[in-house]
Amino acid sequence: MCYAIPGKIESIQEKTVVVDYFGEKRKAHNELEGLSVGDYIYAQGGFAIQKIPLDEAKSILAVWKETFFELQEVDLQLSRLDLNPGSVSQEFLKILDKAVEGRELTRQELLVLIKEKDKTALKLLFKSANFLRQKHHKNSCCVHGIIEISNYCHSACSFCGISGENKNITRYRMSQEEILEAAKVAIQEHGFKTLVLQSGQDCGYSIEELAQIIRQIKTNWPALIFISFGEVGLDNLKILYDAGARGLLLRFETSNPELYQQVNPGKELASRIAHLKKAYELGYLIITGGLIGLPGQSQEDLLNDILLAKELHAEMYSFGPFISHPQTPLANHPSALAETVLKVIALARIIDVVQAKILVTTALETLDPESRREALLSGANSVMLNVTPLKYRPLYNLYPWRAHESESIRDQINDTIGLLMSLGRSPTDLSI
Repeated sequence: MCYAIPGKIESIQEKTVVVDYFGEKRKAHNELEGLSVGDYIYAQGGFAIQKIPLDEAKSILAVWKETFFELQEVDLQLSRLDLNPGSVSQEFLKILDKAVEGRELTRQELLVLIKEKDKTALKLLFKSANFLRQKHHKNSCCVHGIIEISNYCHSACSFCGISGENKNITRYRMSQEEILEAAKVAIQEHGFKTLVLQSGQDCGYSIEELAQIIRQIKTNWPALIFISFGEVGLDNLKILYDAGARGLLLRFETSNPELYQQVNPGKELASRIAHLKKAYELGYLIITGGLIGLPGQSQEDLLNDILLAKELHAEMYSFGPFISHPQTPLANHPSALAETVLKVIALARIIDVVQAKILVTTALETLDPESRREALLSGANSVMLNVTPLKYRPLYNLYPWRAHESESIRDQINDTIGLLMSLGRSPTDLSI
């Protein structure tokens, strides 16, 4: 199963190509040499990734064509919206009506939604977000892979199991050969078109070594590469971009500067924001968001987190729950509620309805095994599979009992494809 559908180039204007997917037109930025009108390509995240031979493309499209439209019909049925009032307040219904009509909500209206606790009302909120997801993004669902290359970290984040303050963890650092082999397996054997390379902050590689790894992956296999190494320095962002990285996964955790300092001792939110702004300026696709359930975090903070992610031009929103880890200062703080995470996902869809891809995080799946499905039915349209070698996966111990920690890549793919098909989603990236 490929995680992208070949599209036919209809026109080329400088560095932009217009691509046709079964009658749907999308634009992609092109950095490939020698493309012509009529060629077939794979695209991810708004970038042309790979030219596909004509016979191969037609063969893949022949398999996809009937399935593609069948999936669209299933998704359409599941996203139908019936705002049956029931016991829901008129104020809440009026706000949802306004959102569904595509009108911008006020801050006060958004606060009403995020503070809601009634189960019936929340069900309508989630369904409204799913309706808007289908309306603007159809049935596409991004499927990306992540390789956790090292768990070394010099930060002292009080919520994180791989914090540099945790002396009870076994540290590891994959060799360059291991990273390249893991990338090869993910791209060549399993068909991934987007990979995230992730580590703790200060993974032990120099910027030059990281740039070399990225160049080697890009030279050998077609893929969109995201980096997630923490704050690497503003100048170093350009070095990694020049090496071929095109996306940055860097969560700001919280938009509240005081709360940020409480859970990230010695760090300032302004530095993290500066990295995200610089990355966008350089041309990176941005994945960012916050941690839900931190001590002292308010509903207003959560709303501000979503608004900040939009302000930072997030290509993809990543909001996950705090999960307590026994070897951290917040060991006794209760984990977040899955319902709260679903509310944030739904509001992120409403706030950035047209542009946003919204990720279902592994942390949410760890909190509640059914949450991946629930999140996809609440406005989310992206999943990330762990393609780290199995021997290292348990050591990247951000929080206990991580979902998919011991599952093979093939098992993850099969489970994910089965779920997406049941929801009428195309396991691909068409939101270009």
